[in-house]
Amino acid sequence: FYNKAFGLEVAQRLDFETFTLIYLSNADSPFEVELTVNKGRTEPYALGDGYGHLAVSVADLDSEHDRIGALGFNPRKIVEFNHDGVRIARFFFIEDPDGYKIEVLQRGGRFQ
Repeated sequence: FYNKAFGLEVAQRLDFETFTLIYLSNADSPFEVELTVNKGRTEPYALGDGYGHLAVSVADLDSEHDRIGALGFNPRKIVEFNHDGVRIARFFFIEDPDGYKIEVLQRGGRFQ
C-alpha cells in the first residue's frame, strides 16, 4: 500500500521473536514511516483514540487523487478548507489497509 500510494520503499526491516519493525522512506524526503507487525496476530488492530491522522503533501493534488483512485484505494472527495474567505488547504483522505487515516494535501503555504 505505502509503496503504491506514496512511493515509500523498505529502508530497513528488523525481525524480532514476536514482532517485526519495518521502516519506509523515499529519496524525496528525510521522513520515515515505522510499521510494527505483530507476529501471529489474527484480529484487526484497534486504532485507539490518541491518533488523528498522518498527513503528506504533494505537488499536484488532482493527479494524485486520480492516481490513488486508479490503484483502487478509494480516496475521499477533494475538500477546500477556508478561513475568513482565504483558502488554507486543499486535501483528501484515504485509509491504509488497517484503517488508519492519511490526509493528502496540496503542497503550498505552510504545507510544503
